[in-house]
Amino acid sequence: MKSVNIPAIAVKRLSLYARNLALLDQKGVEVVSSAGLADICGVNPAQIRKDLGYFGQFGIRGVGYYVKELLFEIRKILGLEKEWRLALVGVGNLGSALLGHAQLLNQGYTFVAAFETDPKRIGMQIGDITVAPVKAMKRLVMEKGVEIGVIAVSPRWAQQAADKFVKAGVRGILNFAPVQLQCPSALHVENVDFTRKLDMLCYRLTLND
Repeated sequence: MKSVNIPAIAVKRLSLYARNLALLDQKGVEVVSSAGLADICGVNPAQIRKDLGYFGQFGIRGVGYYVKELLFEIRKILGLEKEWRLALVGVGNLGSALLGHAQLLNQGYTFVAAFETDPKRIGMQIGDITVAPVKAMKRLVMEKGVEIGVIAVSPRWAQQAADKFVKAGVRGILNFAPVQLQCPSALHVENVDFTRKLDMLCYRLTLND
């Protein structure tokens, strides 16, 4: 069980470390120093040691980290040693791109259902998924063991989509709509807002003008 006192930013950095460790593993790198990993990830070595220290002791002093071993441990910490089954609401441009995102499958995330209200999209076949009507959500979420709902609809429909996911029994929601969802406290929500990231990027660029 992870400590509730672990900073959220440290967990986010674990994901960054895992992605870069996976790239090193693909290149056949067996051992990486904390300085080497820090350079790749854009952080300092002390930060990596501190983040990993929340979860235990990793690596060998004077040697570094065994890439496969550390990648395995981080994936276990993040809960990525299992398959996570996802369902999508909203099969527009963004939703369709998410369904076809091969990297998600490589990371252990699998879309098993997709839902729409647009009659023109219901029945579409995208990969192995047949787009179903939203009214079938509760049944299919239960049948397919969906744990995470993904919302890729317009802001005006996002809350309704979230409410349906809640009733269907998902454990978490990834929300791409630029609105703040009202959900039970026991349900975990992560928001992906491109405009906020662009705002921050533009702010930093403006500082350099």
